[in-house]
Amino acid sequence: MSTPDLEAARRYSLAKLGSELPQHYFYHSVAHTRDEVVPAAEELAAEEGVSDDEYLLLMTAAYFHDIGYVEQIDGHEAIGVRIASQVLPTLGYARSQIEVIEGLILATRLPHAPGSRLEMILVDADLDHLGRKSFWRRSDDLRRELAALGSPLSDRSWFERQLGFMNDHHYFTPSANRLRLDRKNRNVSLIRRFLRRCEAP
Repeated sequence: MSTPDLEAARRYSLAKLGSELPQHYFYHSVAHTRDEVVPAAEELAAEEGVSDDEYLLLMTAAYFHDIGYVEQIDGHEAIGVRIASQVLPTLGYARSQIEVIEGLILATRLPHAPGSRLEMILVDADLDHLGRKSFWRRSDDLRRELAALGSPLSDRSWFERQLGFMNDHHYFTPSANRLRLDRKNRNVSLIRRFLRRCEAP
């Protein structure tokens, strides 16, 4: 049996994202995968005590979770599953491993309903920034991306949208709640403050 080559999967994903994603994807960029989701998944995996076998599957899914954006936005998770199912067998992954990875990718669809601990970790890693200081920069990146795609929003509309998303969101793993919830709640408080300013006469 072949040994799964996580390093080759990493190289494939980052090269494809780096060369094929549209430049106006300011939020869903290669940096989102490489510099946010992957490190967050690594941290949560360590905190949650996943096994080496689980870690391999989790990290592969982290690299592939947004790869479908190279083709389209709507349904990008299913496209990511298709790409993974085509590429990963050539990199030594068994069908049973790929099925788990496909489930992990699909778990990042909204609304979130992760069904396993690994799915919870990846979902939490995907939105790790909600509980970080970088939330504001990344929020602006998403707003710019939406504007470039034809959906510009006023300050008030944007903050209302962000507040609704933050209120509906929750972290699934104990580790994410412990590490990120306080900062997330502070970010929510700041959004409310900005909304009050928008509403002031």
